[in-house]
Amino acid sequence: MAHLLGAEAVHLEYPTQVVFESVTVGLSDGDRIGIVGRNGDGKSSLLGLLTGQLRPDSGRVTQRSGLRVGSVSQTDTLDSNSTVGWTLVGDRPEHEWAGDPRIRDVVGGLVADIAWDAAIGTLSGGQRRRIQLAALLIDDCDVIALDEPTNHLDIEGITWLASHLNQRWARNTGGLLLVTHDRWFLDEVATTTWEVHDGIVEPFDGGYAAYVLQRVERDRQAAVAESKRQNLMRKELAWLRRGPPARTSKPKFRIDAANQLIADVPPLRNTVELAKLATARLGKDVIDLLDVSVSFDGRPVLRDVEWRIGPGERSGIVGANGAGKSTLLGLITGAIQPDSGRVKRGKTVRVGMLDQRGDELVPLASERVADVIGRLRAGYQVDGRDVTPAQLLERLGFAGGQLSARVDELSGGQRRRLHLMLTLLAEPNVLLLDEPTNDVDTDMLAATEDLLDSWPGTLIVVSHDRYLLERVTDQQYAILDGRLRHLPGGVDEYLRLAAMATGERAARPAARPSASQEISGAQLRAAEKEIAAIDRRLARLADQIAAKHSELADYDQSDHIGVARLTDQLRDLEGDVAELESRWLEISDVLE
Repeated sequence: MAHLLGAEAVHLEYPTQVVFESVTVGLSDGDRIGIVGRNGDGKSSLLGLLTGQLRPDSGRVTQRSGLRVGSVSQTDTLDSNSTVGWTLVGDRPEHEWAGDPRIRDVVGGLVADIAWDAAIGTLSGGQRRRIQLAALLIDDCDVIALDEPTNHLDIEGITWLASHLNQRWARNTGGLLLVTHDRWFLDEVATTTWEVHDGIVEPFDGGYAAYVLQRVERDRQAAVAESKRQNLMRKELAWLRRGPPARTSKPKFRIDAANQLIADVPPLRNTVELAKLATARLGKDVIDLLDVSVSFDGRPVLRDVEWRIGPGERSGIVGANGAGKSTLLGLITGAIQPDSGRVKRGKTVRVGMLDQRGDELVPLASERVADVIGRLRAGYQVDGRDVTPAQLLERLGFAGGQLSARVDELSGGQRRRLHLMLTLLAEPNVLLLDEPTNDVDTDMLAATEDLLDSWPGTLIVVSHDRYLLERVTDQQYAILDGRLRHLPGGVDEYLRLAAMATGERAARPAARPSASQEISGAQLRAAEKEIAAIDRRLARLADQIAAKHSELADYDQSDHIGVARLTDQLRDLEGDVAELESRWLEISDVLE
């Protein structure tokens, strides 16, 4: 395959750090390369070198003649005075750009909800980020370099971007360089993974799952002193092999080798023991949201939410940006009061919240990390062992020298980990995490997940990172049309339901009057009752499907007739779910 760009014996040094010693890497036609590594080890610097935005201290960067390279960094480079339309297509007439399938796809996938004539300066940070990404994807580039492109994208946007990048170029053409902490996205897009560490770039075949396997093998063969990190990655590999089947279906993922490596790795969580501990700490009553509705400025955000949260439950919440996920967390913490319905809390409930802003750290900004943890108790029980706050910070990736730094001098990822530690050491029994993956690299995500595996309480996670959701939670819910839906089929079911809802709205005739104008009050109440009944029926079906899966797993597989009978019963239950979901969407349109 033809060479596109590369670096030869590149050395890069900053006043306080040697970033690269003598790195040689190359990108060829058809390469789709994901770049991973700890925060601060040089991932963004490597992108800057290869795209020409940084100059090396020695060595050289090469590009094929006439190569068109486009990149999106984490820095906002948009002109605040320009409109959205001008930023995306310039002064091209509408008939010209609207006739281009790629432009239509990018606009529909990333910015369909943003007004074409809006000034860039009036947009939120997340909207500006999407505009910046869309402008790059509209352009015709041979090589695309993306630095954390999934930031500010919801799950639908991330899924669309993966599909777009996989279909953008013909086979064995074009090149992609990608820095991201989103491990699902890496697995979907990357065919090669580069790990940046200790001044070098180490290549691995395949995406994140294959990289985990090869890294475990490398560490075992080298017998290095990183036993803690090795065991953590073996645990991660165990989840990859035991988790969703699609994760291990890629041909480069050597299943026999993986099975041998994880043969002695116990299950990630002792669910029975954790449930006992959670019940002992919380009792049977935790938090119940009973027919709760919330509006802001007359706009309904959450409608008729019915959710009984039990001790030890580990639930993930998904939904589009602005769907009401943070509002739901606010109801649980008591920061938001419902317009109707009520929130009932158990007497022993203590809620801990890791929010997106890090408000808890603001009063500590001028203090040294060592002073902050010095005020805490000397010993805490974590994972069945006594640990000090400093040991817990070390487990979350803090080096000893960083304890002398002031809180406001820490990187975004370090502040996030300090905030998580303080939240956990406050000893809540209900833990809420709002986008916990922000500013955290893949190694620290794995360390955080390992810590959460042994946390004995009720856990609720709001995130667009589907890998994290599938990894640390046992069930998922979605906010769709202001209502909370249980997702027996996980994130894939949410994407299907969201696509159905979008398709039905798009297909609705423009001249049709709104359903709310066509029905009487009695009809409206009847529709709301039917919605509630469907939700209850779907919850029962989810339990029945889970039980049927367990029955199938324990059944004598040599009894083909019995297996076929159980499989037919399972399909009938899943068919009932599909019918009820269709009816739910039909009624929800009437209630809009």
